[in-house]
Amino acid sequence: MVRGKTQMKRIENPTSRQVTFSKRRSGLLKKAFELSVLCDAEVGLMVFSPRGKLYEFSSTSMAKTIERYKSHSKDSANHHNRVTEQNIQQLKFETAALQKKIQFLEASKKKLLAENLDSCSIEELHQTEAKLEQSLQKIRGKKNRLLEDQMAKLTEKQAALLRENGALRQKVEEQCKMQQTREQTVPVTEGTPSNEEEQKIEVETELHIGWPPVRSPKTNKAVKKHSE
Repeated sequence: MVRGKTQMKRIENPTSRQVTFSKRRSGLLKKAFELSVLCDAEVGLMVFSPRGKLYEFSSTSMAKTIERYKSHSKDSANHHNRVTEQNIQQLKFETAALQKKIQFLEASKKKLLAENLDSCSIEELHQTEAKLEQSLQKIRGKKNRLLEDQMAKLTEKQAALLRENGALRQKVEEQCKMQQTREQTVPVTEGTPSNEEEQKIEVETELHIGWPPVRSPKTNKAVKKHSE
């Protein structure tokens, strides 16, 4: 489990604060001495206590170390100022170049829009005309490519519709054939007279007195029966 970083703050108890200062000061001076000896480094250390007392350590001379620090800081500042000045000059140069380029583009734009042509020479007008022709060729080429793409999509859609129409037509024809075959193979049900039998049946409409007539099984006609 990783412990959170404890926030360092001022020791409120004066006695504890003085004890901690003495221990940390001694340890810091010891580390500075070890660094100067082990690494042959020029070290200068100054510590002021809360009461204003100075504690210092210098591997050579504190005044010499301070003078060296000032010289180094001055050189660093001068170098930084030189770099800053060079950057400012470079930015000014780039800004001026961009402004010129923007002005040139604005003038070219106005020429292409047929504005401020009074100050143009014949050569400038020819150049503007050539640029317009190039632009028109690119525009026409782009338009033709878009039209070709649309035509290809429409042709593909038409082919798909034709295939779908052919499939539907074939399906309808198959259904019609199946219907015709079903109608031809339907059997005649019993008790339903055929066309020939319907033609042979005659309807008796005459009124008879006496016994009902007997029909001949051959001719299906009524035969009069005389009473004895």
